Amino acid sequence: MEEGTLKSPTHCTGTEADYEVMQWDTRQGCEVRQILDRVADKWSLLVIALLDRRTLRFSELRRLIEGVSQRMLTVTLRQLERDGLVKRTVHPVVPPRVEYELTPLGATLHDTIRSLVIWTEEHQVEIASARSEYDRRTAAAS
Repeated sequence: MEEGTLKSPTHCTGTEADYEVMQWDTRQGCEVRQILDRVADKWSLLVIALLDRRTLRFSELRRLIEGVSQRMLTVTLRQLERDGLVKRTVHPVVPPRVEYELTPLGATLHDTIRSLVIWTEEHQVEIASARSEYDRRTAAAS
């Protein structure tokens, strides 16, 4: 096999001894990278947060997520459903009622997202200060 060639589309690491973050971070075909790209995008994070311990209809999600288009919400929900994180239920009424909820797997991801939000809240003052300092330095250098 040629050096630098992926062993398979989803192969990201070898043994734990030769594991490096950059092995999956730079390769588009890596399944870990694909999953991280999906669950870490802003719309997915918001959908997962809103579905914590409740079921919502599409129109409710769209109303609660400021700035999301109907198309983008549809794409996001389909991808999350495909990944097994969101369950879609269609009720046979006229007009059809469609509801979304987290699966047990999605609920475990919500716990991780909650940790990220808590970290962000705890460090937002430090980050704002760092941004101000950076802006000051770059303005002075200009």
